[in-house]
Formats: sequence, C-alpha cells, structure tokens
Amino acid sequence: MWAASCLASCCAACACDACRTVVSGISRRSARIAYCGLFGLSLIVSWILREVAAPMMEKIPWINHFHKTPDREWFETDAVLRVSLGNFVFFTILAIMMAGVKSQKDPRDSLHHGGWMMKIISWFLLVIFMFFVPNEIISFYESISKFGSGLFLLVQVVLLLDFVHGWNEKWVGYDEQFWYIALLIVSLVCYVATFVFSGFLFHWFTPSGQDCGFNTFLIVMALILVFVFALVALHPAVNGSILPASVISLYCMYLCYSGLSSEPRDYACNGLHHSKAVSTGTLTLGLLTTVLSVVYSAVRAGSSTTLLSPPSSPRAGNILSKPLLPMDSKDDEHEEKEHAKPVSYSYSFFHIIFSLASMYSAMLLTGWSTSVGESGRLVDVGWPSVWVRVLTGWATAGLFIWSLLAPILFPEREF
Repeated sequence: MWAASCLASCCAACACDACRTVVSGISRRSARIAYCGLFGLSLIVSWILREVAAPMMEKIPWINHFHKTPDREWFETDAVLRVSLGNFVFFTILAIMMAGVKSQKDPRDSLHHGGWMMKIISWFLLVIFMFFVPNEIISFYESISKFGSGLFLLVQVVLLLDFVHGWNEKWVGYDEQFWYIALLIVSLVCYVATFVFSGFLFHWFTPSGQDCGFNTFLIVMALILVFVFALVALHPAVNGSILPASVISLYCMYLCYSGLSSEPRDYACNGLHHSKAVSTGTLTLGLLTTVLSVVYSAVRAGSSTTLLSPPSSPRAGNILSKPLLPMDSKDDEHEEKEHAKPVSYSYSFFHIIFSLASMYSAMLLTGWSTSVGESGRLVDVGWPSVWVRVLTGWATAGLFIWSLLAPILFPEREF
C-alpha cells in the first residue's frame, strides 16, 4: 500500500513537471498552435464524454430531474453541449479581454501569448463548472449555437474566397508559362472532380423508384452554379480567372454532398445513411475532418487576412500616411521607443473564431437538433444541418459572384 502511494505520488509529480515543461516551452510564435491544441483537446473531451458519460450523468440529480429518465442520446447531447459551453465561455472571455489591443506594448499582449498554466486551469474549471449549471441554460446555449454555427460557416466561406483569389494572384504574378500551365491543370482537375462528384450524388441521393425531387433540385442547382461561375469569370468585362471558379465549384458541390448526406437516416432518398449501422471508422474520419476544418479556419481567420487585421497592423496596410516634412532623427528614435511594434492580427477576433467554432463542433456532434433520436450516434445528421449546408453553398456562390462583379459595379472603391 505504501509502495503504491509512493508510486502514485511520483507519477503525479512527473506529470506536473511534464506539464510545466510543455507550458513553459510555449513561445510567442507557438501561441496560436497552443490555442489550437487546447481547442482540439476540447473536441476530444466532448467526443469521449459523448461515448461514456451518459451512465454517470443519469445519476446527477440537477441534470436528471425528470419524472422519466430520458434516452441515452439525450445525456450524450447534454455532455457535449456542456463541454462546448465551457469552451465558448473561455474563448469569449479572452475575446472581450483582448478587445482593442493594437500594440505589443499593451500589457494584454503578454497575457494573450503567455500565462498558459493559468489558462489551462481556468479552461478546466470552466468545463467542470458547466456540469453544475441548470438544464435551461444548456438548452438556451443549444438554441443560439445554431446561429453561431451559421456565422462560423459564413466566416469560413469568406476565408476560402480570400485564399482562392490570393492563390490565383500569386501564380499569375509569376508571369511564367510553367505557372500558367499549372493553373490550367489544377482548374481542369477541379472541374473533372466536380462533375464526377455530381454523378455520384445522383447515384447516392436519387435512387430509382423513389420520389427525390428535392435532392435532384439541389444537385442540378449546384451544376447550374458551376456553369454560371465559369461564364462570369471568363467574361471579357470581368477579366477573371478560371482557377477560382473551378475551386469554388468543387467546394459548392462538396457542400451539396455534405447537406444531402446529413439527411435523416430513415429518409428514403438518402442512400448513404439508409443503413442503421455506421462504422466507428466512418465516425472517426468525420470527426477528424471536422477538427482539421475548424482549427484551420480559426488560425486562418485570426492571422492571415487583411480584412480581419487591426488598422495598426502591417497586414492591414499603411493607413496613416507619412508626414510631409521629415522629422528629426532623434525624434524618430524617441518615437520608436515610445510606440511598440503593432500586433500582426486581431487577438479579439482570433478568440471569437474559436468561440463560434465551439458552437459549430457541438452542432456536429449532436446532430444539429434538440431531439437526437432520429440521428442517434451519427455526426452531423439532421434537417437543420441540411439547410445550413445548402444555404452556405448558395451564400458561397453569391459572395464569389459579388467578388467578381463588385470591382466593375463600384470602380471607385478598392476590393
């Protein structure tokens, strides 16, 4: 017994030392990666509790205070939402605290990049605390999470458009035959993948003998948008490029697939989820894709777009013009000492993206519905999810066409 106690104490001490070493090793440059790691940890915790927490939560009186104990799926959903709420509160508090940070001289800059032991403990305590809040708060959070998830998808679309246009400008800017050929090859691959994908959608979601007019309409609409993108981009007045049009076409077709595959499993036109059993590998792959998607979107939104950078950031451009008359060199040196280097991205918006991503991941794991009986243990299943994905695809199409037409309609503005 004494030996076991000593061994447990040694293991705990080693674990604490390891955590302290990892936390102290987080530098300024690796802070964003650390935030992503913390967010990824929250998803793993949500996934684990979704699988194992139901029997324990059934015994908690302030959670299971019903006359009749709900189904197991209700407790699985509740566990995911409580972890998500703790994650949401954590990043929202950071977003509020970091509002208005424009210079690295601001004391909050060091708080954003450091204090990781305190942050991890605070995150852990917030997640634990959420298991003591009333069910009404969790129900309200679930309701607003649907709107927050839509905002996250909208931000994701804006980032994709920014990435695609930047990609095209970079390759065209080389002004070499090799890059023009590479641009053409990538565009052709995207178009071939788009049309092949559409063929699979017709095969999966419009089975013979079933009235699947709704699914047919969505697939045909996605194909129409593909041709509209190409026509607008290649119009002489627009002077666009085929690469962004092809990438956005493939993405819209993927959103169409994602929406159709999220239809309830008992829906006759859903050929993928018609079976009652879904393998663990399929669920794991879906969750892994979700993790990569939300983490990439959060990092991209917080650090790489000019639109989301603060005005004082070098990424946002030199908004304040230089003085007409040069100042004295001593004054310049004094001014450089007084004013620290501006931040390179908006800390507050960076944390807001993680807050929205927390809502989005919760909706993925709970099936986008208050009643999860129809979706069971499936990830991202339910009619609300279908419409969110479909509307996101249409919003993507509208934003892409607007990005092509806006410089023509408003030539006096910069886009």
